[in-house]
Parts: sequence; structure tokens; C-alpha cells
Amino acid sequence: MTLTRPTPEAADAGEPIRRPGVGRAVTVLVLVGLAALIPLLGPAAALHGTGEAEAPGTGGIALLRAVVFLALCVPVGEWFVGRLTRSLPGAPTADAPRSWSPYTAVAGFVAALGLASVVSTGNLVPHSLDQIDVGGLYASRDGKLALLEVNAFLLAAACARSRRPASQLWPLGAVIVAEALRAHPAPEHTPLVGSGLTLVHLTCAALWAGGLLHVLRTLRRWGPVEAGPALLGLYARVAAVLLAVITASGTWSSLRRMPPHSILDQLTTTAYGRTLLAKVLLVGAVALLALCARIRLRRATDPLSACSPARMEVVALGLVVVVSGLLTALPLPIRWS
Repeated sequence: MTLTRPTPEAADAGEPIRRPGVGRAVTVLVLVGLAALIPLLGPAAALHGTGEAEAPGTGGIALLRAVVFLALCVPVGEWFVGRLTRSLPGAPTADAPRSWSPYTAVAGFVAALGLASVVSTGNLVPHSLDQIDVGGLYASRDGKLALLEVNAFLLAAACARSRRPASQLWPLGAVIVAEALRAHPAPEHTPLVGSGLTLVHLTCAALWAGGLLHVLRTLRRWGPVEAGPALLGLYARVAAVLLAVITASGTWSSLRRMPPHSILDQLTTTAYGRTLLAKVLLVGAVALLALCARIRLRRATDPLSACSPARMEVVALGLVVVVSGLLTALPLPIRWS
């Protein structure tokens, strides 16, 4: 974060140098800390006092799903920012940061393999290799989707090492589709609508979080060049649209699972509602940080000072990914009565 230059009179008077926006930054950090409290303490904290039973291995499953989401964000963000960079005149496109996609694809493969092993035992945590029934995965819808994700990440890892790394988007798209279908089983009311909302929500979230991470890596690699603020500004304009779509799809999905007449009660009395509330607070903090970054980008003497709140935004988005992983492992609070 940049410092404001004191006037000669202030320097003579011994007044301290003030950092701009410190109060807002502290407020955001407090919000992030409070919102992250439930997921960081684990499923037991979210389930405490709700009367809901904790499924076996909820914490581990939440962690594996968070890794899967992260493995989607990084390569999608790299591709997205690469497209933005090529659209900027004079941008040093050849001087790009090293891709993390091969490593995240391997991490996604391991996480998907772990989730598939849980599905193969009837959603129980296996304690030995003998308990894993690989052939049984083909007998259920969830098993086939789990196998699809394992194979898709394996193919994405191979594509990331190939001459055309952008081809990994196809298997990663298959993972997003599989996650959307898995989250909305056939017995659910209008499952295709729910799957469509999850598909849009997850795709936009991957573009937003992964894109910001790669923008900051790119700016650090480039150094103080004229194309830096232009890239950050271009990303900010697209990110505003992504945030609007994420908010709309997330709100619609929540209302499908928690009807309007009971949503306020379920936000505090169910584990799913509590974790969803934590996610909403985190996203709100992220939006505030994004707004601070955009104001600095437009008004500050050094536009790249906007990178300071943007880095905090990346940290908050990382917490959002963790909360999202926990959200998928908790029981759904469907109470229509």
C-alpha cells in the first residue's frame, strides 16, 4: 500500500504519515475473520445446536472439494487473463508468469480420486484399500460422475503439459458439468434448473477468482509498465459483470433450497444456512475490496496501488473457496413445511 506524502508544514509539526483507507481495510479484515470463523472451526461448529447429524468424514470431504474448486480456478483464470492480455496493445505477452495449471491439475486429480473412493464405499470414509469398490462406481450416477472428474483432471494434466495447454479447458469444462449435475440429483425438484444455476455460478466464480490471481501474478512479472493498469482495469470491468451473475445465480439457488418464508430462520438454525451466511459475508467483503481497488485505479497517482486491496481480495476469495467446499459437504436444509 502506498503512503501519502506529507506537506512540509506537517513534516515540521511532526504529524504522522497516514495510510489511505486503513480504516476500511481493518473493517474488511474483521468481516473476513468473523465470516471465516465457522468453516475454519470445522463442520462441528456449523452443526452445533442444529440437531443435524454430521456425516462421516465431512471435514475431509469439504477439504477435497475445496481443492477441486481451486484446481478449476487456476487454469480457467490463466486462460481468461491470457485472452485479456492479448487484447491490450503494447502488452508484453511473451513475458507471462509460469503456469501453475500442471500442478493444480495433479492436485485436482488426487482430490477427485479421494472423493471417488468415498463414493465407492457408499459415502463412507474407507479405512483400507479393500473397502474401495471401483467397479461399484459404474453402478450409480454419483459414481459415474466421480469417475468422470478423475479422468477429466488426468486428461487436463496431460493437456497442460502439451503444446496446446488451452485444450485443458475441455476436460475442465467436463468437471464443472459433473459438479453441477452431482449437486442436483434426479429426485430434486427441477434438477436441471439447479444444475444450470450451479454451472453458471461455478464458471463465473472460477473466472473471477482465478482471473484475479493471475492478473496479480502477471503485474508482478511485468513490473511498472503502461499495460499494467490497463490490464487491471480491463479485468475489473469484466469482474463487475461476473460478480453480478454470481450474485444472481447464488441467490436463486439459495431460494430454491431455502424458501423465502423460512430463509431467515434457516440462516441461523441450520449448518447449511450458517455456512451460507459466512460465505455471503465473505463475498460482501470481497466486493468491498474490489470497489476500493477500482477507486484507487481511477483516482490514485499510482494506479498500481490498487494491487494492495486486490491482494487482500485474493485472500478473501481463497476463504470463499474453503467455505464453498464445506457448503457442499453439509446436509441440505430443505424444509418446505
